[in-house]
Amino acid sequence: MSLHAQDVYLAIDELRAIAGMGLEFARNDYERERYLRLRAIAARLFAKLEERPVEHVTPEFHHDNWLHVSPMSGAEAAVFQNDKLLLMKRSDNGLWAVPGGLTEVGETLAETAQRELWEEVGVRGRVIQLLGIFDSRRWSSRTKAHLFHTIFQVERIGGTPAPSAEALDVRFFGEDNLPELAPGHTLRVPLLFKLARGEMSIPYFDTP
Repeated sequence: MSLHAQDVYLAIDELRAIAGMGLEFARNDYERERYLRLRAIAARLFAKLEERPVEHVTPEFHHDNWLHVSPMSGAEAAVFQNDKLLLMKRSDNGLWAVPGGLTEVGETLAETAQRELWEEVGVRGRVIQLLGIFDSRRWSSRTKAHLFHTIFQVERIGGTPAPSAEALDVRFFGEDNLPELAPGHTLRVPLLFKLARGEMSIPYFDTP
């Protein structure tokens, strides 16, 4: 995804969120009609960008749309061993990243980090501290929606790192020998080493 396309995706996501909030709190049919039109416009733009028929995209914009009024949340697991960080080679783009994913309804962010670590690389872990919360827009994450990455330092308590459907390879890397990293991780991963060593105050957060 190009940086230009990412900007458009995020703009569409913002339009969709505004429409969702408006539909939830519309005071009359006139306001509701305006927000329905706004949502339809966002769907048309999304379909154009995806090169998909708008009738295929529209149901996605209608499904649970009233909930889409805030950025999404995800969590990642930073596992260190002998000053090296566990990374996985993603199956979708062949680039390396910290294990993690979107938070599911009904689980905490810490539970997400532990679950994703197990599902993606076969490692059981225990969250020991929060390293930081990163805004996808500020950290070059190529997402189609506004997302907050919450990264925990996780202690390995079982399992052997191994490939999966989502990970082509899994290895520990030192700070001076990092592989080709996925977008966003190119900036976050070097910072994780500093946070884990106590060279920066934790948890990290993006200042206003």
